[in-house]
Amino acid sequence: MLALRKICLFTLRHYQARTLSSDLLLSQINSCTHEDEVFSLVGSNKARLSEKHVGLALNMLWQLQKKRPLLLRSSDYIRNHSQFLTLCILAENKVEHMEDEAIVDTLYSILRLNIEDHNSLGGLLVTEAWKRLERLSLPALSKFALCLYKQHRYFSPVIGKVAHIVDMKLDSIQDIRILSVLMISISDVISQSFRDRLLHKAGQLLEEKDEVHFNNAKRILQFLQNVKLRYHPLLEKCNKIFLKSASHLDIHSISLIFGLYEQLGFDNAEFCLVAKQLLSENIDGYYDPESFAKLFFILGPMAGSKVRERLIATAAHMAEEFSSHQVLVILKTMQKMKCRNSHLLKKMAFVLHKHLDNYHVLHLVKLTQYLVVLRCHNLELFAKLKMLLCGFLKSSVIPADIAAIIRVLAMIPSFPVEEIVLNRAAAVLAQCRFHHLNCIATALVKWNHYDQLHSQNSSELCVKLLQKLNDCGFQRLQKANNLNLLLEELTHVNREWFQEVLVEETMAMFQHLIEQITWANVFQLSFFLIKTNHRCPSLLDRIASVTVENIDKIHPFETYFILFLFSALNYDPPASEEFFQSCIQHLTSDLSCFETHHLVLLGHVLAVAGYFPPALITRIFNVSFLSKLDAQLEVLPETLKQRVRSRLMKLNRAVCLECPEFNIPWFHERYCQRVFHNSSSRINPLRQHVHRMLTEILGGSHYARISVLTPYYYEIDFECILDKNKKPLSYIAQNIPWDDVEGIHLRYDIKDEGRKALPPGAQRIALEFLDSKAFSKDSHHLKGEPAVKKRHLEMLGYRVVQIPHFEWNSMVLSTKGERLEYLRRHLYGIQ
Repeated sequence: MLALRKICLFTLRHYQARTLSSDLLLSQINSCTHEDEVFSLVGSNKARLSEKHVGLALNMLWQLQKKRPLLLRSSDYIRNHSQFLTLCILAENKVEHMEDEAIVDTLYSILRLNIEDHNSLGGLLVTEAWKRLERLSLPALSKFALCLYKQHRYFSPVIGKVAHIVDMKLDSIQDIRILSVLMISISDVISQSFRDRLLHKAGQLLEEKDEVHFNNAKRILQFLQNVKLRYHPLLEKCNKIFLKSASHLDIHSISLIFGLYEQLGFDNAEFCLVAKQLLSENIDGYYDPESFAKLFFILGPMAGSKVRERLIATAAHMAEEFSSHQVLVILKTMQKMKCRNSHLLKKMAFVLHKHLDNYHVLHLVKLTQYLVVLRCHNLELFAKLKMLLCGFLKSSVIPADIAAIIRVLAMIPSFPVEEIVLNRAAAVLAQCRFHHLNCIATALVKWNHYDQLHSQNSSELCVKLLQKLNDCGFQRLQKANNLNLLLEELTHVNREWFQEVLVEETMAMFQHLIEQITWANVFQLSFFLIKTNHRCPSLLDRIASVTVENIDKIHPFETYFILFLFSALNYDPPASEEFFQSCIQHLTSDLSCFETHHLVLLGHVLAVAGYFPPALITRIFNVSFLSKLDAQLEVLPETLKQRVRSRLMKLNRAVCLECPEFNIPWFHERYCQRVFHNSSSRINPLRQHVHRMLTEILGGSHYARISVLTPYYYEIDFECILDKNKKPLSYIAQNIPWDDVEGIHLRYDIKDEGRKALPPGAQRIALEFLDSKAFSKDSHHLKGEPAVKKRHLEMLGYRVVQIPHFEWNSMVLSTKGERLEYLRRHLYGIQ
């Protein structure tokens, strides 16, 4: 017994000593302040290192790196250290003994230290974590999923298993950080229904939390980018988080947010204003190429003239320091800015020569497009680009890449088409989606038009290829049986080929799939119909009924586009009043989700349809609103800025004419004068010809005026006055100033106060010629804008005569006499 007691005491003392020693070593590792201290402890205690020591040491190496600024980190030094290899070998031998959380932490640490993807330790850790997947806590599961994502295991079976666990445990996840990491990691292996559940859960958590870190919101945007979905409810919530966190955002975060917004097709003027102010305050602080490229990308498109000049000058000075990616960013931003500064463009073209071999094929495609749009004249550079693109074309087997290369080759000035290009196009046609067919068709039509097919064989091949391409388009359309997939594929199709060849068949297919129109795809369908300008009553009626039945499920911003469709096409569905009122009530109950300039666009769309909701009109025509609008217009793209200003003027005009009870003043006189002063149009031959005919009908040139401006600045083609007996009245006799109608286009501004009263019973006639733009595609139905113009001119006291192009150019009016008689009947109101 005594001997046994001695053995037990010895064992106990030995165990206690080892435990104390181990705890001391863990404490020592935990107290390290430099990587060399960690390596020193590892080197002197190799024999005593347990799985806990190894895991902690690897984690400590990353924690020490993490504390340093990015430019001062020394991952290379760590990876090349002899003791780091020792640590990795020890970790490999002890993986099975590690605790669950330690396995994930160790994997995360070595990945953040940038070890090679084929490192054996990483593989062993993934395998071991996979075995224990079911028992990982949610924080550990999200960290493991992130590790898999960083290893580019987007479609691996283990990611699928993670997605399954998330699906099962989704209701129990209450941390937006954990959820956002998991959402990004599993985004490539989820179904649409699972995606929608994730979006709903994310929306809930963003609402429940008072403070959400902007990194979580950024991950939500990255998820939306991954699943290629512009989901407005989440975008708006994330944007509010970014605005609240503005003071914490650095240029790298702002650049990432701007990039994500751009890819998602979302813009927010308020965030742009905040970013502009933040960056403008420290514009001289971004002196390294990476920071400056991001500054140029963000600030360039919305900068004033002085800041813009500084940015351009700095970019030219720094050009040779830019990396290949930064050159791409600068050129992309120059295109966005419409900046054709020759000095900067020459600098960028010079620098590009040394980077060209580093670009991926799609980067070369974008690069070529930027240079063409910016009108670069460096023929040597274009020759090199053509050589590289043709090389990729010969080796590529991906239809999307081949279509993109062919599209951009057609943009290169004086590009002589080789048969290899046509043969590569022919080889992939059957595999092409509509967008890719569109790209190839556009290139073929351009080459054919400009006679760049230098051989008879190439010309014949091109014609055959276009026919085959059309057949492929028809066949692809006929196979469509899912409206959602068809709409997704048609999203980016907007070229002439599709409009000319496939649009009618597409409308027929939509009608065939009409029962598949739901609240979830009604916005996408409406957006497509707006682009194609097609008035299909059965589709429009279905859209209206689905919208009314599901109005609470449709986001207000999407409702705006649905209204846009009906307003623009001037179409009233069955139960029209119920449809418009339902949409208006839905919109006006949540006006806060619209940006300032969007409210102006919404007001104009409703005004065209004849609706003026008081809540919206009084909100827009308010001094504080208009001041806010002025500020936000400064950061909008030039095209959008001009559109918003024009729509505000038209809305102001409509309210003044149709709703005088609002007491809104007409305050666009100077704006209209400036717009018309800057216009340089002249009287076209058709107007001159018709004026001579009117002179013949009325009895003299002084009986009709050409190109007249009315009050509120409507321009009409011709104006004349008939008395109560339908006899023309002379403008000279009426003492109304006169313009030289045969000379340059002189607009005559009729002021309200200067307008001469007509004799009793007399009537002003406005004669308008309507081209194809005034009508929906392949239809004689008048669109919204010309219908509103007619309505407003009648309110101004005119009898409006509208002459459609399809009547004037018809065979029925093939002689001068027939046209004279046609004009006479319309002028005098003879049926």
